[in-house]
Amino acid sequence: MNRLASEKSLYLRMHGGNPVDWYPWGTEAFERAGREDRPVFLSIGYSTCHWCHVMARESFEDPEIAALMNGTFVCVKVDREERPDIDQVYIGAALAMTGSAGWPLTILATPEGVPFLAATYLPPDSRRGLTGLRELVPWVGRLWKTRRDELVQAGTGLFRAREAPRPGTPGGLPGSALMDRAVRDLSLAFDPVHGGFGSAPKFPTPHLPVFLLRYWQRTGEEEARRMALATLRAMARGGIHDVLAGGFHRYATDREWRVPHFEKMLYDQALLAEAYTEAFLATGAPRYRQLAEMTLGYVIRDLALPGGGFAAAEDAETGGIEGGYYLWRWEELETLLPAEELAALRKEFAVAPGGNFPAVPGSNILARRAGSGNVSFTGEEPDPDPDPVLSRALDILREARGRRTRPRRDEKVLTDWNGLAIGALAMASRAFDAPDCARAAVAATEFLFSHLRQEDGRLLHRWADGEAAVTGLLDDYAFLLHGLVELYMTTFSPRYLDEAIPLAQVLDDRFWDRESGGLFLTPDDGEALVTRPKVVHDAAILSGNAVAARELIRLSRLTGDPAWEESGTSLLSSLREEMEAMPTACTGLLMALEMAIFPSSGVVIAGDRGQADTAALLQVLRTAYLPSTTVVLVPGEGDGSAMAGPAPTCRRVDGRATAYVCTGSTCRAPVTGPDALAALLGIPPPSRKP
Repeated sequence: MNRLASEKSLYLRMHGGNPVDWYPWGTEAFERAGREDRPVFLSIGYSTCHWCHVMARESFEDPEIAALMNGTFVCVKVDREERPDIDQVYIGAALAMTGSAGWPLTILATPEGVPFLAATYLPPDSRRGLTGLRELVPWVGRLWKTRRDELVQAGTGLFRAREAPRPGTPGGLPGSALMDRAVRDLSLAFDPVHGGFGSAPKFPTPHLPVFLLRYWQRTGEEEARRMALATLRAMARGGIHDVLAGGFHRYATDREWRVPHFEKMLYDQALLAEAYTEAFLATGAPRYRQLAEMTLGYVIRDLALPGGGFAAAEDAETGGIEGGYYLWRWEELETLLPAEELAALRKEFAVAPGGNFPAVPGSNILARRAGSGNVSFTGEEPDPDPDPVLSRALDILREARGRRTRPRRDEKVLTDWNGLAIGALAMASRAFDAPDCARAAVAATEFLFSHLRQEDGRLLHRWADGEAAVTGLLDDYAFLLHGLVELYMTTFSPRYLDEAIPLAQVLDDRFWDRESGGLFLTPDDGEALVTRPKVVHDAAILSGNAVAARELIRLSRLTGDPAWEESGTSLLSSLREEMEAMPTACTGLLMALEMAIFPSSGVVIAGDRGQADTAALLQVLRTAYLPSTTVVLVPGEGDGSAMAGPAPTCRRVDGRATAYVCTGSTCRAPVTGPDALAALLGIPPPSRKP
C-alpha cells in the first residue's frame, strides 16, 4: 500500500495498492523532489475515466514500470474533480506544449512544479506513434542528469508564453453583432446529418443549444432553433442516452452519437436537463419534457446520497469492461425477449447478432437506428404514441439490467456540480409543476450549507466520507449562486436570496483579476500554484466567469440592488477581447451579454403564495419561454423591501393578486388577471397555449 490508501478521494484510493510510490498533492512530495534533485511525475485523472483505468492496469500496476518510475521521479496523483485548480494549470500546460489535452493527463515537472513535458494516455510500451513508459522514463532520467537545461527550457518556454498575463483591454460591452457572428460560426460547424457541432468525438455541450434557443427567442432566426432542436433530438436518439434509466453518458466517440464512453457525470445531467426543459418551454413538444424528467429522475434516484447531496459520477466500467452494465449480447436479448418484443426492439434500435459496439465484440448498445427518426425535428408536430410492444421490451430489459452489478459510484459531493443540479431541479420543478424536484433541490442546498460552508460563510469545494476540504473556487460560488437564484424563483423563499448575496460578495472581494479583467478560478487567499488559473472559455461545462456574470445580473434584478448588475456588466466588459476573439467558445458569456444589453422584463407579483389568484399569475410565467425574465413574489400587502426588485412599493390592487411588469426602472400599469399579464409579456394567454 502507498500513501494514497487513506485518502478521501475515491480516485486516489483506487491507486492506493499500486507499486508506484504515489504521493498525494502537497509540499511533502515537492520537498522530496527538491531534496533528491528529481523531476516530478504528475498524473491527473478521475475515478470514472475509462482510459485512466486502462493506464493504471497496463502501467501503474506493472512492478517493472513502477520500479522505473520510483527510481526516476517523485510520483504525484491528483483527482481532477477534487482539485480542478491544479488540473486547470496543467491542462493549460498540455495545450501549450502539445496542442491537445485530456485524461489521464501526464505531466513531468521540476521540483518547483513547473511543467516541461506533457502527454495524455501513455502505453507501457511504444506503439502506434505513442512512446511507452518503459522507454520514456529512462530517457527522461538520462536527460535530467545530462541535458537538463535543454529538456526543461523546451517545455517551460511554451508554458510561460501561454500563461503570460495580457494587459487590460478598454471597457465597454460588445454589441449584438457578436452574437450574430457566433450563430453564423456555429452554423458552419453544425452537422446537418447527425446533429451537434464538429466531428468525432462529440460532447453534449448543452450550453450551445441553449444559446441558440435564446437567440431564436429574441430574433426569430429559425436556423438557430433548427440547429438547437436537431442537436438535442439527435443526442437523445444515440447510445449516449441511457434509454432504460435516463441520464446521459459523458461523450460519444463517433459523429452519430452512437458509441459513448459510459461514465455518467452529475454536471452533464444538470446542464442537459436544463437544456431539455428550455426546449420544452420553447416548443411545447412533450418529448423534451420527457427527456428532462428522465434525466432528473436518474439524478434523484441514482445519485442522491443520504442527507441530500448528489454523488459526482458513475463509472464507465463494470467488472473491468467498458460499458459492461449497459451492453447486451444478442443471445441475452433472444433469451429475455419474446419474438414480438425482440422484433420491435430490432426495428427501433441498431442491435444485431454480431453486435454494434466495437470495443467489446458481440455486444450491443441501445442506440436508435438512423432511419427511425429525423434529427431535423423542429418540435411542432407531436411525438408518435409509443409502441406498446417496444415499451414492453424496454421494461423487460430495464428489469433484467436492474439485477446486474451497478457501476461504481464516486460519492464525493462537489459544491459546483451540486449547484448546477440544484438549478436544474428548481427550473424543472417550475416548468413541470414537479414538487419532487423542488424537494430534491432544497435537500441538496441544505446539505451544502451544512457540510460545505464554513463559519465565516466561505465555501469548501469537496465533501467525501464525512470530511469537507479544498478551498472554494470560482465555480463553487458561481454555480451555487445559479442554484440559489433558480431555487428562489421556484419557492419564493427570501432565504435563498439572503444566502446568495454573501456568495456574490465573495466573488467581488476574492476572485477579480484587477489588472487583466475577469475572475480567477482560485481566490486571492487560495493555495499558490505555479500560475493562477483563469477560465474564460466554455468547455464541456460553462465557464465560471460566464455563470458569475449572468447570475450577478439576475441577482441585481431580483434584489433591486444595482451594484450587482454593475459588477456583472463590468465582468463582461473586461472579457470583451476574449469574446470577440472566439465567440463560439464564449456562448455562456454571450448569454449573459444578451441579458445586459437587451431589454428584459422583471415581474413582481404581490400576492399570497397559497391563493388561487396568485397561482394563476405564476402559472403564466411557469409555462412560458422567458429565459431572461426574473420573477419576484411579494407576500401579503408588500413590505416595501428590496425584495420587490425594480418595483419596491408593489401592492395588491383591490385586494387581488397583482402583477407588475418592469423593464429597467420603468414599470407598466399593474394587472390582476393571467390573460392581461400574458399580453404585457407578449406571449399567448394561458387559454390558448397547447
